[in-house]
Amino acid sequence: MSDEHNALDAALEQVFQAARAHLATVKAAQGRIDDDDVWQAYVALNNASYAYDELLLDAFGEVTPWDVESIDPQEADERFGVGAGGVDGAEPDDPHPQVVSVRQRRDYRVPSVAALVRIADAARRQGSPSGEAVEPVDGVGEAVLELLQAGDGSLGALDIPELEPLDGVVMVHEVDTPLDPDAFEDGDVDGPFRSAAGDQIVGRLDEHAYLPDDGAVDEPDVPSIR
Repeated sequence: MSDEHNALDAALEQVFQAARAHLATVKAAQGRIDDDDVWQAYVALNNASYAYDELLLDAFGEVTPWDVESIDPQEADERFGVGAGGVDGAEPDDPHPQVVSVRQRRDYRVPSVAALVRIADAARRQGSPSGEAVEPVDGVGEAVLELLQAGDGSLGALDIPELEPLDGVVMVHEVDTPLDPDAFEDGDVDGPFRSAAGDQIVGRLDEHAYLPDDGAVDEPDVPSIR
């Protein structure tokens, strides 16, 4: 067997060893985020796979399904890091910390109140313990709230035939203080959305549910983002 083939076999063995070592470190980390040993084992597996792929290409003109690039172990931490704080887990100092507030309104037409209440009732029963009696959904607003709760608050839970989407608007602000829901009374529907002193609007995006009849598409009037 040629030296070239011996080198290829040795490179493949390195891939096996690196893969086993990577799996062992992943198991030992037990799900810890930003584990340095896992990162180093990843770099070793990446580079072993890259070396084997290059030798296979040189020897036979073939490639593996691994789309990897070589990583310099000396520069790995600086180039790639682990999480926002790097391998050591320390958060970088940011001289300009900011909070961004995204505020959205989307309206819906209800073609059939009975149909909407019916599916909200079904969602409430499905989310309740088996055999436990539940109160029926009372009205359109409660039905929509029930569907949102069933969908973990996602507006995607309202993408159903029983609700016909109308226009909406999304506004992005830079704010000094993050939202504290407990600072507002339950009946205060405007307070959480009211701009405070120092808040700065970045842009507004208008959402249109349907195109005009002539098929023309109007570009949304969105201020440029700084």
